[in-house]
Amino acid sequence: MSTTTYTDVKIGIIGGSGLYALDNLQVLGEVYPLTPWGHPSDKITICQTKEGTKVAFLPRHGKGHALTPSEVPARANIAALKHLGVRAIVAFSAVGSLREELVPGQFVLPTQIFDRTKGIRPSSFFEDGIVGHVGFADPFHEPLAELIADHADALVDSRVHRNRTLVCMEGPAFSTRAESHFYRMANCDVINMSVIPEAKLAREAEIAYQMVCMVTDYDCWRPHEAAVDVTTVMGTMEGNKNNAKRLCEAFFPDLERAVNTAQFRGKDFFAGVEGAAKIAVQSAPEKVTAEAAERIKYILPQYKYTV
Repeated sequence: MSTTTYTDVKIGIIGGSGLYALDNLQVLGEVYPLTPWGHPSDKITICQTKEGTKVAFLPRHGKGHALTPSEVPARANIAALKHLGVRAIVAFSAVGSLREELVPGQFVLPTQIFDRTKGIRPSSFFEDGIVGHVGFADPFHEPLAELIADHADALVDSRVHRNRTLVCMEGPAFSTRAESHFYRMANCDVINMSVIPEAKLAREAEIAYQMVCMVTDYDCWRPHEAAVDVTTVMGTMEGNKNNAKRLCEAFFPDLERAVNTAQFRGKDFFAGVEGAAKIAVQSAPEKVTAEAAERIKYILPQYKYTV
């Protein structure tokens, strides 16, 4: 493993089920940092694009899929990427479709999240000595979604859907039929087990974050059809994985320009992200513990929350 210290990696890619590497980029090395919240899911591979921009790739469940959705150390993952310098994350995830028109093999860029996790996943950096509340009304980063959608034609035999709601369940078991029908009645469109707390933590860390949902199945809401199982998911995963790599390769040049110039289509690319945590802390400075302040400094060194 490389002993090089990286501090200028601006783009992060989180790989979901089936996407465990970006083998179409030049590999520079690997890092496995110990953050105040522990180690990330696995070693982070530092890659380089043709233009020389560094990209950090992290497999969410670890290589070989060793971690359940509830076991993923999301705080360590986001903290490690932020400490490397990452300002924008594109996170891939296998999802089930709750709508007929969202066909297995297609991709979805959601705009909203419906949280159905059970509260057993640590979901904030602001705790144990510091209290903070960041805005989360719009959980994904619209400019990043637009940038990715611009390159939908890179997909083979597929398409990208926009403006959809992603429901996140606890897992690791799939939905019951009653739950699947409930999510449809709640106007949810796709379902996964991993966007929470990942998206929340990215907002707290002031990182532009967009999930790319790769549809693998129809969950279990369709009448007279077998419910989803691992065999169904795996059957679609290879094509989704290859399309994910094609999509990354296509949008990297535009994303490089956006993160390097902080501009996209004449607007501030990081609007709504930078400064999100500046006014989030509710604790009085004298009440913030030194330990908590030191932890937060790992991801937000520009702010001072204690006396």
